[in-house]
Amino acid sequence: MADPATYRPATGTIPTRPGVYRFRDEHGRVVYVGKAKNLRQRLVNYFQDLSALHERTRRMVTTAASVEWTVVGTEVEALTLEYTWIKEFDPRFNVKFRDDKSYPYLVLTMGEKVPRVHITRRPRAKGDRTFGPYPQVGAIRETLDLMLRVFPVRSCTAGVYRRAERSGRPCLLGFIGKCSAPCVGDISEDDHRVLAEQFADFMAGNTSKYTRRIEKRMREAAAAMDYETAAGLRDDLRALEKVMEKNSVVLSDATDADLIALAQDQLEASVQVFHVRGGRIRGQRGWTAEILDDSTGPDLIERALTTLYSEGPAPKEVLVPLMPTNREQVLALMGRSVDLRVPQRGEKKDLLRTVGENATEALRLHRLKRTGDITARTKALEDLGEALELSEPPLRIECFDISHSQGTNVVGSQVVFEDGLPRKSEYRRYAVSGAAARDDTASMYDVISRRLKHHLDPPEPNEEDRRRFAYPPSLILVDGGPPQVAAAQQAFDDLGITDIALAGIAKRLEEIWLPGDEYPVILPRTSEALFLVQRLRDEAHRFAITYHRSKRGRAMQASALDGIPGLGPARRRALLDRFVTVSAIREADEEELVAVDGIGPALAAQIATALRSEQGSEPDPTADADAVVHDEELGVAVDTETGEILDG
Repeated sequence: MADPATYRPATGTIPTRPGVYRFRDEHGRVVYVGKAKNLRQRLVNYFQDLSALHERTRRMVTTAASVEWTVVGTEVEALTLEYTWIKEFDPRFNVKFRDDKSYPYLVLTMGEKVPRVHITRRPRAKGDRTFGPYPQVGAIRETLDLMLRVFPVRSCTAGVYRRAERSGRPCLLGFIGKCSAPCVGDISEDDHRVLAEQFADFMAGNTSKYTRRIEKRMREAAAAMDYETAAGLRDDLRALEKVMEKNSVVLSDATDADLIALAQDQLEASVQVFHVRGGRIRGQRGWTAEILDDSTGPDLIERALTTLYSEGPAPKEVLVPLMPTNREQVLALMGRSVDLRVPQRGEKKDLLRTVGENATEALRLHRLKRTGDITARTKALEDLGEALELSEPPLRIECFDISHSQGTNVVGSQVVFEDGLPRKSEYRRYAVSGAAARDDTASMYDVISRRLKHHLDPPEPNEEDRRRFAYPPSLILVDGGPPQVAAAQQAFDDLGITDIALAGIAKRLEEIWLPGDEYPVILPRTSEALFLVQRLRDEAHRFAITYHRSKRGRAMQASALDGIPGLGPARRRALLDRFVTVSAIREADEEELVAVDGIGPALAAQIATALRSEQGSEPDPTADADAVVHDEELGVAVDTETGEILDG
């Protein structure tokens, strides 16, 4: 626990301008980010007598070991920069709204040459038309299925589309009438784009003109005694009516608004948002957050508005139960044309009350769920610390596992748990080669050594993208018994590491092995600590075997074209676009190969010779595939989020 007086900056050195400040702990990790209209006035408040500070603030300043600040031009810039840094650094003492579930969206990729409609939970690209979020993925799947009956827009992936183009045959959706099949020219690209725009127009709430048009055509077909066509149009009309029923009318006029409600207690807060477009509820979204600072209701509303509208446009109206702390700065962020207000009467106030009831119910359910989780996790960490005779509970645990197939494609995994929960953004994976791959103990020594080198030589404080990897654990667990623990301990000894605890978990009887001990530590079968250790071990095993299988699969799927000199990715792609399969390329004569862009006579002869000689010496399919696996990534550690090579 640090004394704030040891890192308190001189008052005269702190500027009086707007800005954003960051508190860091002894390892350089950002633990709190805040903004201020006047940096000096705000920061001196953190360095009062500890007894005068709020309990949460006291814990923050005693955890921190330094403070720094950045001056900006306006309060709006401070608000935006604070949001950006909270998102980037994930500080443990900031209020961070997290979706209580991952909501699906319906997206039309209008930026593509041939627009595609699909359901996704991922961020949308620029130019996409997005509808939602929707609380249930089943409901939006049914809506999409009904809409494709009337507006048969392309919904296939790029690979399926290209395959249909090459073969000249549409996919199943084209055969059953739920795709207009632009891939084979059944509809022109311009007409298909008009169809996609009509789809988007209907989903945006302009429904009446389409239902009237279909109803008119249905009556005309019935009058002409074309009853089959009339029946099809009747079914189309019913499908659209069913889609409209899913978005219940809640306001009398064509209102575009977001209604935001808040429920909170001293420890947690819940925010619910109803997205109303064209007078109908088009989507619902919810967040929950632990309150780790002294944020009030207006502060939380400000954070919710910043989270919602920092990366996307706001509707014409935004209705809230409380005005945010810095209303003018938030309005500047959202856009001055937005009507941000607290409804005082009428149906909008009634609907906001309903949103508030949803927020209260979400907080109640979250509290019930989290109470058990927090209690169990705290108990598990305390029990594990006592069993391993640690000075304090291990708040950060890293677990390592090795995976291979008969000694080939050796890989290692590192999973990270903080406060008893997985932190997947900090998982790492390693490929092992050479002498380090001869057996499990050598591989474990190699992987642990590579991890600990980051602990000994942490990056500079401004290298934000790698600091998380260098953040030291309280405990390192290895999957295995005494041999694996001894190998890991050898890595500790060779590098002189003494400030991290080490243990291993054996699969057979779930024993915990400590370095040098003759007998294992046996945790009670019903112990929360044992459940936590098992979960760590299972997660490390899952992550390792997933990486191992992907490496082995990539190697086994290597194309016969890959080893031909002079045949790069673009030329291989051109060949496959023309002939589709390697077998067809092998059977083609040199004149046909030369007709492909980028293939000359010399290269065509080389391709034909290589493929025909390869055909005559194909390996036995019953042989061990792992024996011929090659991978250019051997000997590196790879960041799971970015694919960046971390060390050699």
